[in-house]
Amino acid sequence: MPVTAYDLTGRTAFVTGAASGIGRACAVLLAEAGATVHCADRDSQGLDGTAALIKDRGGTARTHTLDVTDHLRLAEAVAACARLDVMAAVAGIMHSSPVLETRDEDLDRVLGVNFKGVLYACQAAARSMLASRTHGSIITMASGAVDTGGPGLLCYGAAKAAVVQLTKTLATEMGPHGIRVNAVAPGWIRTPMTDRHDDEAQARTEAFMSRMSPLGRVGDPEDIAHAVLHLASDASAFTTGQILRPNGGVTMPW
Repeated sequence: MPVTAYDLTGRTAFVTGAASGIGRACAVLLAEAGATVHCADRDSQGLDGTAALIKDRGGTARTHTLDVTDHLRLAEAVAACARLDVMAAVAGIMHSSPVLETRDEDLDRVLGVNFKGVLYACQAAARSMLASRTHGSIITMASGAVDTGGPGLLCYGAAKAAVVQLTKTLATEMGPHGIRVNAVAPGWIRTPMTDRHDDEAQARTEAFMSRMSPLGRVGDPEDIAHAVLHLASDASAFTTGQILRPNGGVTMPW
């Protein structure tokens, strides 16, 4: 596959959670590949920072301040793209609590952002692509948590597992229309969401996660952005319904 397969010139991408971390890295890299990138997040200041990075590197960015759980506002923002080629539904939140201490409001909040927000983004993107007959790419954000158990992972893991099922189901429904749907399931990535706000605790966590990886390190947002670019581009034209796991080899499912 020639390098030009990764060229997104003339295409439009929409990235949720674009104000920081993985979302920001995805937005910047997709823009560097030539796409006009619509960046969405609740954090308007963070969005401005992402847009500035894109523009400083010669790219084109639009910003949409919104909450992904507001499906009407999200649909309006996607509709503003006119033609949509790539959706990267990255927005998510972290939550940890033991099963016996999990409250309804915890479950509702995490499922609202990490599953419903992804569902709404996928629905809006698929409707746009169907209307314009675009053979586009929809990319969801799962997690290594779907392959492992662990204390405190009930809400977060359940939401991400639901994202995997959404991805596979939508891939079967959209495939006949030439629309590909895949998920990225990152391992431990150094982002504001995984920041322990305690240097010593952060160092211990990263040291532990590094030992779990055959590569001997934790990930950076750019590691995930490159996986997203691959799925967004023509280089993955025969890939749909798959879960790409850039996690340093921490999990190797059959």
